[in-house]
Amino acid sequence: MKYTDIDKRKTAFIFELDNVLYPEKDYLYQVYYLFANLIEYTELHDAKAVLGLMTSTYENEGKDKVFDRVKERFHLDEKYRASLDNQMLTAKLPLKLLLFKNMLELMQDIVVDRKKLFIVTNGNPEQQLNKIKQTEWHGLEKYLVCYFADETTPKPEPDIIHLLLKEHNLQRRDIVMIENAEEDRLCAQACGIDCLNAEQFL
Repeated sequence: MKYTDIDKRKTAFIFELDNVLYPEKDYLYQVYYLFANLIEYTELHDAKAVLGLMTSTYENEGKDKVFDRVKERFHLDEKYRASLDNQMLTAKLPLKLLLFKNMLELMQDIVVDRKKLFIVTNGNPEQQLNKIKQTEWHGLEKYLVCYFADETTPKPEPDIIHLLLKEHNLQRRDIVMIENAEEDRLCAQACGIDCLNAEQFL
C-alpha cells in the first residue's frame, strides 16, 4: 500500500512510534549493548555474553524478562535493575534510529501534500521522547506534532485523540491512524476514526 491508495479526503495522519515508524528492537538492542558494557566494566563479566543473553531473552521471552535472566545467570545485584531502567529512559545511543523505508516515504508524501503528521504514542513519555530525539527524520521533524498518551490516559482510552482533534480543529472523518497493535485499533474504534495496519505499508 502507498500514499496514493489512501482516501484523498484525509488531511491528518496519526502514527504510533514503536514498530510502526521504526523497529523497537533497534532501540532496545543499543540500550542492551550499553548495559552489557557497564556490567563488563563494573562486574568484569564478558559484555558479549551478557548482550547475547539479553537479546536472546528478548526474542524468546519478551523485554520484561531480560533483566531477570541476566541477574540469574551472572548473579547480579538487584541495584542493576535500576541502572537498566534508567538507561532505557535516557540512553545516548551509539547509532541513530532509522525509520522503515516505506514509512519514511509515506510521511514525505504526506508532507509534500501539505497534510498533518502526528505521533501519538503509548509508553513512558521520557523514554518515547528520547527515542524521537535520536531518530533520523530526514527533515520531517519540523512537521511532526507529538502526543504522549500516558500524560492523560494510555490508548485504547480515546482521551488523547479527543484532545488532538480539539487542539487542531479536526473532524474525525479527516483522520487516519496507522497502527500495529490492538490498543490502537480499539482506540480508533472508540473515537470513530479510520485506521490502517502498518504491515500494509511494510
